[in-house]
Amino acid sequence: MSGIQASAAAILEGSPVDFGPASDGSGGGGSSGMIYLHRMEARFVNSECFRESHGFPFRSGKNQYRLAVISIEFRTGQHSYLVLIGPGLLETVGEAIKEKLAPSRIAIVSDTNVAPLFAEPVKKSLTSAGFDSVLITVPAGEQSKTLEQTGTVCEQMLQESLDRQSIVIGLGGGVIGDLSGFVAAIFQRGIPNVQIPTTLLAMVDSSIGGKTGVNAGAGKNLIGAIHQPMLVIDDVEILKTLPSRELSQGFAEIIKHAIIADAEMFRQLQDVDLNNVDFASLIRRNVEIKARIVANDERDRNGERALLNFGHTVGHGVERATNYQGISHGEAVSLGMVAACDVSINKAGLPEKQRNAIVDLLQKFELPTKLPPNFPRQKIFDALKFDKKFERGEIRFVVTSKIGSANLSRDVTMDDIRTAVGAL
Repeated sequence: MSGIQASAAAILEGSPVDFGPASDGSGGGGSSGMIYLHRMEARFVNSECFRESHGFPFRSGKNQYRLAVISIEFRTGQHSYLVLIGPGLLETVGEAIKEKLAPSRIAIVSDTNVAPLFAEPVKKSLTSAGFDSVLITVPAGEQSKTLEQTGTVCEQMLQESLDRQSIVIGLGGGVIGDLSGFVAAIFQRGIPNVQIPTTLLAMVDSSIGGKTGVNAGAGKNLIGAIHQPMLVIDDVEILKTLPSRELSQGFAEIIKHAIIADAEMFRQLQDVDLNNVDFASLIRRNVEIKARIVANDERDRNGERALLNFGHTVGHGVERATNYQGISHGEAVSLGMVAACDVSINKAGLPEKQRNAIVDLLQKFELPTKLPPNFPRQKIFDALKFDKKFERGEIRFVVTSKIGSANLSRDVTMDDIRTAVGAL
């Protein structure tokens, strides 16, 4: 891992990029039943000591103290939880959970890639806080997002004497987040869930908002439940362990958020130095965007939350066409966004110049914008009929008329989608 860590550390090191002020949460919708707040917790650390004990890359000459933890409070209906963002948070997991719940039995659900790297410090922190934990490891990869694997995890939890007072921690990327959240939603009819995402994509997107679930033979995420976590912990030090391709797929979701809701972030991403990214601030900005949208449509009923699926209709079809092999979720979404932009030119008046700017930005972050030669495009179309945005066979497709804005259209036809996919 030393080579990967050195490469990722180079990306993380340097003066932070300013991604602008935090949103005041007053964005579209204004639903009185959904409230979103943001605050910064004044927790400071000695950066030199922190660098020595944890390996977090601060450059010499920086101010000796810096704000260590960003805390965002996410409220949806009757649910409220914190998203904590900062370095070294794996070592504080136990205390963070203890602030919310009394010590109890905890199942840590992870995969064969992540568990060897991060399970031990999490278990140690939980033990120090008085929790008794058991590690449940599943095979890494999308193939673990099944009802069968869900049942296996639940059976293991029963064998380990977990009960209604227990907690499920999801320690991993988007697959583990979705799987562990679904397990928490159905085990003993619902128990608390803590999300500890270990990929950039999961930190900025899948770990928040409460969507959980598994795949079916017909398509992705077709079986699941809305089950909000009680806490999300984003330890940015983990990003140092990610290979560049994994970081890139996280930027697919970041670019998506910029396209649908934040033109200023899009411009800043165009100018960002890839060796000089402040990931904590960037994650915060994206969590705020998603929180604002989810707060107005928690259960995906009025169409606003569907905007978060820009590029996902075709993207999920690409994943299904490859049987989730060879193309990652973020890469599939990148391809789906290119197709969605081409549809948007014809159906929403997206200027071609802006479409090209989106393609250029995706390419800047080494994301694919063309399908491989001889790709089985028909399999993409076969998967589209199971897309959750389709209603009674009617196509609802997320389009953008300009960078920073999106809407759900009922004017898009299957021929429009075929033409866009054909051009990929």
